Amino acid sequence: MDSETNRLEFLGGQCVLIERFLEKSRADHYFARIREQAQWSQPIIRLFGKDIPSPRLSAWYGDKSAIYRYSGLYCDPLPWFDELFELRQLLQNYTNQSFNSVLLNLYRDGHDSMGRHSDNEPELGEDPCIASISLGQTRRFVFKHKHKKNCPPVSIHLEHGSLFLMGGETQRSWNHSLPKTTKSISSRISLTYRWIEPEYHSVSRSGKSSD
Repeated sequence: MDSETNRLEFLGGQCVLIERFLEKSRADHYFARIREQAQWSQPIIRLFGKDIPSPRLSAWYGDKSAIYRYSGLYCDPLPWFDELFELRQLLQNYTNQSFNSVLLNLYRDGHDSMGRHSDNEPELGEDPCIASISLGQTRRFVFKHKHKKNCPPVSIHLEHGSLFLMGGETQRSWNHSLPKTTKSISSRISLTYRWIEPEYHSVSRSGKSSD
């Protein structure tokens, strides 16, 4: 692993960018296999009180207990397939963190994007560690502070085979986004590995809380 590590610490956000976490041949392999095997869908999400099609394709995988709710979606995990499981083991060995789930996002071109938000759902815990592997086209990732309006945005570029770790107060203090671009670009897959608290929701098979 011929990697380069950059630590980014800004107003409570503790982030680490590991460039070339995966060498190119391995990153190429995972990009092709995951794009082919994942059960992609374009769910309807709820933003600012409106139901809209997600601006990218997604899939949720993980342990059976890793049920996740965000943007009005109820995500019952699909079972791991080999490539996702292999990357989970690699991440756990590298970070000494446990991950029981992964959100896959496929950005087909520059029109696909991710709006400004933070991963602060209660089942993630107060200060979660989120590990994001990027495959394919380099895209710009932008942070904006939630409370300090005079704080300038922080932008980084996530390249093919890179790993980006978000920890500390990142989700409490900052929103992040992946903006659209008018450039003619190819597709990108992001794999964001997380730990979902298995006991947070007592959920029936109908998807309704039994609390």
